[in-house]
Amino acid sequence: SINPHSPPDCLICTEPAQKVRSNTAEPVSFRSSLIPPYVRKSRSVEAFVPWLYLKGVSSGEMGEAMKVLLGVRAEGFSASTVTRLTREWQAQMQEWKRRDLSRERFAYIWADGIYCGLRAEDVKLCVLVVIGVNEHGEKKFLAIEDGQRESSESWREVFRDLKRRGFESPRLAVGDGALGFWGALDELYPDTAHQRCWVHKMSNILNRLPKSVQMRAKPALQEIWMAETRDEANQAFDRFIDTYQDRYPQAADSLLKDREELMAFYDFPARHWQNIRTTNPIESTFATIRHRTRRSKGCLNRIGMLCMMFKLARCAETRWRRLCGFRQLGQVIEGVKFKDGIEVNQLCDQVAA
Repeated sequence: SINPHSPPDCLICTEPAQKVRSNTAEPVSFRSSLIPPYVRKSRSVEAFVPWLYLKGVSSGEMGEAMKVLLGVRAEGFSASTVTRLTREWQAQMQEWKRRDLSRERFAYIWADGIYCGLRAEDVKLCVLVVIGVNEHGEKKFLAIEDGQRESSESWREVFRDLKRRGFESPRLAVGDGALGFWGALDELYPDTAHQRCWVHKMSNILNRLPKSVQMRAKPALQEIWMAETRDEANQAFDRFIDTYQDRYPQAADSLLKDREELMAFYDFPARHWQNIRTTNPIESTFATIRHRTRRSKGCLNRIGMLCMMFKLARCAETRWRRLCGFRQLGQVIEGVKFKDGIEVNQLCDQVAA
């Protein structure tokens, strides 16, 4: 028989829950494969509220959902609590957007536009997100801004604001094919190298191929970005073009037009390649939001959604690990040259030996 008082499937924990204390300073201890790790391990309800909201739980249902997850800690939680928290987060967001960036040096940035449905609005909210990694290997959100369909002017304003607050030119920017982003970057940070996201590029190419061909084409594309040297990557690149150019010119042209930008990572340390070939730092953080907007029209207004995304991002940021090979980030910032992932001076020493 089914217990009518059991929690909904979307909130059932998949592992036995541990005791949860009522003190808000204590960490929440429970495990669920459905809830992101940075939410599970959070030390406050501030991580749960935006996560539940972006999963489609309305403010009126928030109290019951919190009771299922947190037990006694959720007592007294109501829609007015959510409203109060949202106002506080809006103030925090405005203060965060004014912070000084001149005291840190950043080697790489990742950028993307995140689209979300909104209540009573036909046009989706586009949030322009920039993440940077500093010389200590710490990844940090640099911008979370309301944009207009990733237009050049919207991205230009993001970079103007970063520049006003002391943000210096990064060595490499990673993003998808959005022309507005790259145009604005070239205008305000012309010395920054471009790296197209391989995940986005592979998706674009495979979508231009019949499904019967995609299973063969995907490994051929992977051979390019998984090659140990640029020369080997170029050989795999040419093989793909030779194989698909005649029958599927749109797919081949999609790859050809970004050839240099797809190979930029070879000029940086090999230990960083896994991180700088894609926009995964952004994609993984905002996966919850992407899934949520596919399921419903959206239960927040523009400001509310932006605040929720800001808080969700900041909660995730506290759990990020340092970039692998972070000791080489200082070299990257100082302009040390690399070829095929190896420092040029070391490569010369190997050849001389």
